[in-house]
Amino acid sequence: MSRYFIDAAQIVDSHIEITGEDAGHILRVLRYEAGDSIILCDGAGLDYPAIIIETGKDRLIARLDDGYPSKGEPDTKVILYQGIPKSSKMDLIVQKCVELGIHSIVPLNTSRTVVNLSEARKIHKRVERWQRIAQEAAKQSNRGIIPQIGFPMTFSDLVTSALHPIKLIPWEGEVNLGLRCYFDKHKNDIYREARAEIGIIIGPEGGLSYEEIDLAKKHGWVPVTLGARILRTETAGIAALAVIMSNMGEME
Repeated sequence: MSRYFIDAAQIVDSHIEITGEDAGHILRVLRYEAGDSIILCDGAGLDYPAIIIETGKDRLIARLDDGYPSKGEPDTKVILYQGIPKSSKMDLIVQKCVELGIHSIVPLNTSRTVVNLSEARKIHKRVERWQRIAQEAAKQSNRGIIPQIGFPMTFSDLVTSALHPIKLIPWEGEVNLGLRCYFDKHKNDIYREARAEIGIIIGPEGGLSYEEIDLAKKHGWVPVTLGARILRTETAGIAALAVIMSNMGEME
């Protein structure tokens, strides 16, 4: 059954009017009519079965039944801080991480970041693009929310201010503590946090410097290894997220 995101504030007496691109897709592409059923998601984790009761040109009105938690939304909240990569690699990272269940993504400026996003106009343009990609990926993968793409942070600001109970850095310089071993070792503590937020930092193409790792460790971030193979920056976050979701039972 087709599924669309809506703004919950527009629901009035269990009815909502849908216009624009979504209405056009429902009416012209799918050729739905009054009496057909759709699923509407409020973007806050609730899905609503709905029936189309009226149609017009590029608009329709649907009646909503009681909402229920979105099955595609994980309980585990993972926040990815991604060192800004070159070219269009961030597009892939956003798309695939949203599919895997990321809660939000924050672009990260590090000492080895080579992409210049110093101009406010450039920053807004890039973030808007990444947010559109996140929205499309959320629709495709039946997410209950549209993960938010934040504005870039500096590495030092992030590591000194983040309050996540679990803070991890996949890093090629760590050879002893694997990501799966970390979860095996701390599983009871992690679940006692009621699946609290997990922050994860991925460096850019050039990786993170020893100085950055030392600063992060001083503020409670834990370096982990993803194995003997060196992964590209656009692969590392996706791989780490898949391991986390699997260990948290979100891939069942």
